[in-house]
Amino acid sequence: MYTELGLYIDGAWMTKGGGKGEDVINPATEKPLAHLPHAGKAELDAALDSAARGFATWRNTSAYDRAKLIHKATDLMRERHDAISKIMVLEQGKPYPEARAEVLTSADIIDWYAEEGRRSYGRIVPGRVKGTRQLVTQEPVGITVAFTPWNFPVLTPARKIGGALAAGCSLILKASEETPGACVEMVRCFADAGLPAGVLNLVFGVPAEVSEYLLSKPAVRKMSFTGSIPVGKQLAALAARTMKRTTMELGGHSPVVVFNDADPEKAADTIAAFKYRNAGQVCISPTRFYVQEDVYKRFVTRFTEYAEGLTVGDGLEKGVAMGPMANPRRLDAMDAFVADAKDRGGKIATGGKRRGNQGYFFDPTIITDVPDDSKIMTEEPFGPLAPIVTFKSFDEVVERANSLEFGLAAYAFTTSNSTAAAIGEALESGMVGVNSVAISTPETPFGGVKESGHGSEGGTEGLGAYLSTKFISQG
Repeated sequence: MYTELGLYIDGAWMTKGGGKGEDVINPATEKPLAHLPHAGKAELDAALDSAARGFATWRNTSAYDRAKLIHKATDLMRERHDAISKIMVLEQGKPYPEARAEVLTSADIIDWYAEEGRRSYGRIVPGRVKGTRQLVTQEPVGITVAFTPWNFPVLTPARKIGGALAAGCSLILKASEETPGACVEMVRCFADAGLPAGVLNLVFGVPAEVSEYLLSKPAVRKMSFTGSIPVGKQLAALAARTMKRTTMELGGHSPVVVFNDADPEKAADTIAAFKYRNAGQVCISPTRFYVQEDVYKRFVTRFTEYAEGLTVGDGLEKGVAMGPMANPRRLDAMDAFVADAKDRGGKIATGGKRRGNQGYFFDPTIITDVPDDSKIMTEEPFGPLAPIVTFKSFDEVVERANSLEFGLAAYAFTTSNSTAAAIGEALESGMVGVNSVAISTPETPFGGVKESGHGSEGGTEGLGAYLSTKFISQG
């Protein structure tokens, strides 16, 4: 069911590279799936040369024709979605329905970018002198590079592929070495659709070595990164040396505010399902729960019922609602969060431990009575842990929710229109869901503020990140 792995450079697949390579592990069984080749400097140089040639071709292809070819690739993604989804489950662990939804949503994202690329209009600005034409045009920024993580092996690369290719840029994509197969198959859809050689290149390697080498090249004009804040800061510093444009979608620690006037059971059902999606390994996962005192007990009771009712297991098995953690590092991190919470007086309402002796499984967990300065309340858990605490007033919870340097996503539940408007404005976050978790769609901007990054993917903002503005004054 798995796939043959390789690098994709200059329109050709390479099953060997100059780097050492590594095995890809199934997180449900801890068994190897395949060996992944790594690119060495020779392969990276080939990708850079290829991207330069690809850009020369692609930028001179009309947006109309670019969109037609991109649509061919997304049609193939939909035709092959079952195979791609199963590959994703094997290497990443998420349940099959989640993987299937990710592949199909990724095709929608790329399609939306393709259509928006056709509408990348300029404008005419009236001149001050008669006979003068003032034109504002949009041009592709050039060769771009992108670095994507393991938690969404198709969706995060799709956002970058869609934006870059729709704008007329060429792209060198370094996807995650831990979850390469699904991305390989997505890139194969573009190759089979007839994308010109060099427009899209896929490489793998030692992350720090690949990123440092590619970002040192002046020919690269744009970098997009999805990942942790510390790594994001390092890459931003490297990009600044040659003034590359950057889009940085970094980590979060999303607060959830449940007011007394909300339906606590309905809120718990909505947000609990979102909490345990992909075993909590989601950058916009709800991770700090503040519940007003009058509805606190009802909310915790319903949330606990939901968590205890989840079926945990191999994502390819029917009925499984939560798969394993993606790697053993996450298991160790969960143990550390739980131990600190207990040391700080926290109570485990359910879960709190590893499950079984094979695979990287961890129980859906709820922790109560933790102080605001505990590890779980100040650091992104990136796992199936839900700390739930109380609050008294609007001003108090806003101060607590905004107290960290994270600002990616936030959520709130209330039946009051005035409270909904007020909390939406008060939360310092790039995306806010009020009585909703639908904060990520192809046509809307996705991105954070503060240390959660800058720039957006999705929406017109996402396309604009790959375009340069040129002003032409013609007398």
